[in-house]
Amino acid sequence: MEAIRGPHNILRLIRTGATFERTGAMRVVLDALEVPPLLRGVMRGLAWPFGWLGYRGDPALPPVTRALTALGPAYVKFGQILSTRPDVVGPDLAAQLQVLQDRLPPFSQEDARAEVARELGAGVDAIFSSFSDPVAAASIAQVHRATLRETGQDVAVKILRPGIERAFRRDIDAFYFAAGMIEFLAPFSRRLRPRDVVAHFDSVVAAELDLRLEAASAAEFAASTRDDPGFRVPSVVWEFSARRVMTLGWAEGVNAGDLAAIDAAGFDRTALAERILQSFLRHALRDGFFHGDMHQGNLKIAPDGAIIAYDFGIMGRIDAYTRRAYAEILIGFIRRDYRRVAEVHFEAGYVPADRSIEDFAMALRAVGEPIFDMDASRISMGRLLAHLFEVTEQFGMQTRTELILLQRTMVVVEGVARSLDPHMNIWSAARPVVESYVTEAIGPRAALADLRRVAQVLLRFGPLLPDLAETALIRARNPAPPPPARRVLPAALWAAGGAALALLAVWIGARL
Repeated sequence: MEAIRGPHNILRLIRTGATFERTGAMRVVLDALEVPPLLRGVMRGLAWPFGWLGYRGDPALPPVTRALTALGPAYVKFGQILSTRPDVVGPDLAAQLQVLQDRLPPFSQEDARAEVARELGAGVDAIFSSFSDPVAAASIAQVHRATLRETGQDVAVKILRPGIERAFRRDIDAFYFAAGMIEFLAPFSRRLRPRDVVAHFDSVVAAELDLRLEAASAAEFAASTRDDPGFRVPSVVWEFSARRVMTLGWAEGVNAGDLAAIDAAGFDRTALAERILQSFLRHALRDGFFHGDMHQGNLKIAPDGAIIAYDFGIMGRIDAYTRRAYAEILIGFIRRDYRRVAEVHFEAGYVPADRSIEDFAMALRAVGEPIFDMDASRISMGRLLAHLFEVTEQFGMQTRTELILLQRTMVVVEGVARSLDPHMNIWSAARPVVESYVTEAIGPRAALADLRRVAQVLLRFGPLLPDLAETALIRARNPAPPPPARRVLPAALWAAGGAALALLAVWIGARL
């Protein structure tokens, strides 16, 4: 829902600008967004007099991270979400935001126990035989390790911060207001659709503020990956999960970012790197449902070497047609068939039909060939996607949120894999999964499956088809007469007047 504009939004944004200026983050953000010099001067000039209102933050942190953590949970989360949108903030700033950590203090044990009692209808001591201090504290929730009294199972209990819903609503309202101002004052920004970015953030946060939805995501992800070798998802304990409390089985293992512990345990890092990358591709292409925040902090290595994923607040979903298009784009790059990659972009409607497919294929070749000429250890999916964003922008490709999240997550997964095996050949690891999917999804067997689904739909609507056909034929033989001219003119005048009033309201609202 679009925010109500008011003085509190203006005051909040003044403090935001002052904090960014005071911490040095303003310059970094303006550079990343390539803001024109005149507008850059105006923005900094407006923020400078209010610098004393800005939060100082932790000087040990980089500027943008320092500013966001100082401004509070909603800004930290917004930074994390923006790290999934390199098309908006640029690849360099997205990489900085990707490692943004929730440097927020945990709330008290007393508050945690009160939340559990209120949500689950029983006290902590009645449900758990042990209940630790927080083992992790994030912008929205914190996690405690506990043991179920009835079964003795070790579990992770995630609890939302008290009052977090109201705090987020206040800041999201300010974000909507800021996005509207940006679109009005900087028309060049409309291609990036700032209000759509905020709306995406709003929807993600709304889902994360209801832990029943995250539990449902965890359960669906566990079901779809149940038979995947070497990959595991903790089970949901539904009896002790509610809107503000979620209980999952405890994931015992070594953090995927702790290389020393991984080596000490004797794990094969090359095999782990390949398994992480192939698991992600399998989930995205085969299931169309994937973990959208698959960094080291959300992965553990089990004692038997299996990958354990947790924290399901950001999950990605793509439809079957988009999965096929994405797989063909990937396999086209792997095979260096740039003409086919270009054709897929046009067939899917990603690039306007009035552009030259030959020119687009040549631009794609300019993206892919330099990467393939590199040594395997230097081939970077991140570099490829950064160049691809530039090319698609030049050819008028519109931003698609689900593809951006997929591409961003692939870059994150590549980073995790490379941390385990710096010499990993990303294309060689990806090829068997992608080719297997293309064979199953685009071959004759897939065509028969599509025809079978079409037949099932027709059979379901079979009783309605005769009436629909008859109605269509009657309308074709007896088309409705055009409306009288005397009615068209007033309608047109009303429409023009309404549009003029709407534009006037927007202009006035932007200046209040």
